[in-house]
Amino acid sequence: MAKILIPTPLRQYAGGHDAVEVEAATVGEALDKLTAEHAELRRHLFNDEGKLRSFVNVYVDDEDIRYLDKEKTKLSADTTVSIVPSIAGGSAVAAPPAVALTNEEIQRYSRHLIMPEVGMEGQLKLKQAKVLMIGTGGLGAPLGLYLAAAGVGKMGIVDFDVVDASNLQRQVIHGTKDIGRPKIDSAADRMHDINPNVEIVKYEVALSSANALDIIKDYDVVVDGTDNFPTRYLVNDACVLLNKPNAYGSIFRFEGQATVFHHDGGPCYRCLYPEPPPPGLVPSCAEGGVLGILPGLVGLIQATETVKLILGKGETLSGRLILYDALTMRFRELKLRRNPECPVCGDNPTVTELIDYQQFCGIPQQQKAEAAAQGGIPEISPTELKSKLDAGENIFVLDVRETHEFDICRLDGSTLIPLGQLLSRVNELNSADEIVVHCKSGMRSAKAVGFLRTAGFRKVKNLAGGILAWSDQVDPSVPKY
Repeated sequence: MAKILIPTPLRQYAGGHDAVEVEAATVGEALDKLTAEHAELRRHLFNDEGKLRSFVNVYVDDEDIRYLDKEKTKLSADTTVSIVPSIAGGSAVAAPPAVALTNEEIQRYSRHLIMPEVGMEGQLKLKQAKVLMIGTGGLGAPLGLYLAAAGVGKMGIVDFDVVDASNLQRQVIHGTKDIGRPKIDSAADRMHDINPNVEIVKYEVALSSANALDIIKDYDVVVDGTDNFPTRYLVNDACVLLNKPNAYGSIFRFEGQATVFHHDGGPCYRCLYPEPPPPGLVPSCAEGGVLGILPGLVGLIQATETVKLILGKGETLSGRLILYDALTMRFRELKLRRNPECPVCGDNPTVTELIDYQQFCGIPQQQKAEAAAQGGIPEISPTELKSKLDAGENIFVLDVRETHEFDICRLDGSTLIPLGQLLSRVNELNSADEIVVHCKSGMRSAKAVGFLRTAGFRKVKNLAGGILAWSDQVDPSVPKY
């Protein structure tokens, strides 16, 4: 195998590789195989007659073979072929770039251009880069804003949700006027407003095993802004199978994580978390909350890593996991190592194609268990409960939410016993009473009803849909959160 070294200006046409190995007997055969694999590279190396362009030199080890017959120049197994752009008149690179910055772009990116770490070469890399952003929520908001502003040339965005008022506390790419709009449209409009030069490709779909590879394959870097475990494992596995770096971030309440997976031989998400937690063990942001400012910081770390990956500058977070605690304003760094037994990126991978990630994360089993449990849980609708209360029936309304939720809104006359305290405080309830239990959406209260029925309570029902349904069906003055 001969190694062909790819110079920086041409790496964008060779899949970003700085070196490519080919099996060839001569220099001509090696270059033919290289350009067959990376077709766009050929027109930058050869003219229409098939001769090397005037600004390209080729070296075999330390010998310039430009004027030798490349078809007859033999290669040995340990030969290194170097492609070197010519330098003339003190110019840094004699070969003109494939694209150029307009005068408007030069003015727009001037603060980048005067940085030696970026300069014209780096800004052109950004302009030619293709980044896929998965999700336009809390993490996707700063990612979209800053990567567009930085001049990433092409950005794909994947999202199928709509803007809700509860998003605006943290998803700053959307505005009040966007409530009810598809997030993908709102985000694209805002990104284009910041930088009309950015090409935006919208994928208004749920990322799945059926479409992930087709969507991801055309991008250089994938940025994971998802909020659920099936999609995280799906993104990870697709990135490994397609050999794409994955700029990762996650958030919950006051804490965040960030790293870069599967880059330069580094670990992947499964090396860190081989298996997902049991369904329901780790609450989502919708259930547990998140500090609105937190995704801004974590998303910007992801955006920074993405730009560094494109520029090929600095030290990435590959092999390092950043932990951030906003309450104490402390960062910690943990070392990550690639697991040679990882089923996806290990030495002998067993996952060689995308799988059913809902099944892998136990979602169907959880849904079946919940459906079975719900089937045995007696329910009462909000309108039926309202009629009974208006008729003066003696009903004990039990709220099993947390204290901070009770402070947001409550049903008149209800009694608060958080679900986690119910076992120790069950003696405060009278099994002779008719009891209606509620929470935010009906899930926690269903568990409470199941527990109480096991404890001997027979006159207990779950408020279907929780206090959210009460707000929708009975009293719109009750705030929704």
